[in-house]
Amino acid sequence: MAKKTSLKAAPRARTGSGLLKQMRREGWLPSVIYGRGTESKNLKVDAKTFSELISHSTSEAIVVNLDVEGEGTSLAFLQAIQHDPISGTALHADFLAIDEKTEIQGQVPAVLVGEAPGVKTGGVIEQYVHDIEIKSIPANFPTEIEIDITKLELGESLHIGDVSFPAGVSPTQGDDVVIVHIGRAGSSDAEEETEEGAETETAEVAS
Repeated sequence: MAKKTSLKAAPRARTGSGLLKQMRREGWLPSVIYGRGTESKNLKVDAKTFSELISHSTSEAIVVNLDVEGEGTSLAFLQAIQHDPISGTALHADFLAIDEKTEIQGQVPAVLVGEAPGVKTGGVIEQYVHDIEIKSIPANFPTEIEIDITKLELGESLHIGDVSFPAGVSPTQGDDVVIVHIGRAGSSDAEEETEEGAETETAEVAS
């Protein structure tokens, strides 16, 4: 379930690219918090703590206790992170103000567990969905979803609707979405579709 980590923050009034860059040099990450019927509020959070929090998490969907200087601690959900396109460093973070009853929604890793019988007979695992979008209250929000593949034979697939989600957790994607397929070595559905498309195009040109 979601681990609530404490994250220090402070109000900020400074805006503009130059001032935000200076703020980052000072060890702060520009942020904003909104939601629960309140106005958006500009904040800055400790960049080092934030970086460590992300590096030790399986996803960016994180529930935190946001400790705002002079205002106390409140529950928040990390809604989005803006990354530097080259270095990958966090440039800005959006937080959603929540309470214990707020339903939150985010993506968590789909982790395959077990060994599929179809692999033992020469098949290969083709995982199409690596992150599953889910929704739940903060107390039930998991860090990952385990996908049991121990019953998959060669040629079989496992869909969203086949997964047993934790109590209080539900997916936002349709039941028919394929998460993983046990295909034949050297081929995949995507490759077959490409080959079929090429054959059709060749036939049209020949005609």
